[in-house]
Amino acid sequence: MAGGTDERATKRPVGTITRGTTNTNRLRRVDRWIAVQPVLRRASDPLVVDLGYGASGVTAFELERRLRRVRRDVRVLGLEIDPERVARASAQLEQVRAGETPFAPDARVSFARGGFEVPIAGGEKAAVIRAFNVLRQYDEGEVADAWSRMCSRLQVGGMLVEGTCDEIGRVASWVALTAERASDGSAAVPVSFTISLRLAGLEHPSIVAERLPKALIHRNVPGERVHAFLADLERSWAHAAQLAAYGPVQRWIAVVESMRDSGWPVRDGRSRWRLGELSVPWNCVAPA
Repeated sequence: MAGGTDERATKRPVGTITRGTTNTNRLRRVDRWIAVQPVLRRASDPLVVDLGYGASGVTAFELERRLRRVRRDVRVLGLEIDPERVARASAQLEQVRAGETPFAPDARVSFARGGFEVPIAGGEKAAVIRAFNVLRQYDEGEVADAWSRMCSRLQVGGMLVEGTCDEIGRVASWVALTAERASDGSAAVPVSFTISLRLAGLEHPSIVAERLPKALIHRNVPGERVHAFLADLERSWAHAAQLAAYGPVQRWIAVVESMRDSGWPVRDGRSRWRLGELSVPWNCVAPA
């Protein structure tokens, strides 16, 4: 990560090219979570950025399709560092416009080259930035700078969603951040942590440890909050084993209620828990 220059002025993307792994529906879990967040409904300009969409533009098209059910006027900008990926996604967009895909020909989607500096034409800012699977190859010490860069490109009241998932989207976790000034002077303030799991066939919820955001993945050790969170989650799962006969959803709801009853300030309600989600305030899992 470079510092001290205005990357938007030099038009030099900040960051390094990712592996580019892209699969249809890979990000459906985080998409449906974003769709119910108040920020999308309240935004005067519902511009959403898909940062680091990978080798195909499909995640940007899927994001627009899911969010337009909530905001008909949503716009999605896909950003990638690799110019070849931008060209490929732009060609896909032409197919969408021609009605040759399952996506709406009038989908409000565009693509451009960019990285953590999040360049947007006309100096606009985003209501939401979704940055998934883009920090896994970085060192933990580089996360705060990337968060701050991205959050600086948010509208007032905007939200950055940064996280990771497995290749087919069955295991995911993410951090939601705002651009409010933190006590340490940074512009990025983490506010919540969410895990989302495919409940059918789930053997152990601790599988999410393999897909924690970069800020947490090396902190899953005794003495760290995220380790205590996952340990309690695993214990609650084991205690709810007798409910497996009623289906994985009922077992998961019991797990989340057990976590809440044991003192974890669990967010949301059954409508979200039924999807395999569990959200807590960031300070519950923040590095010690």
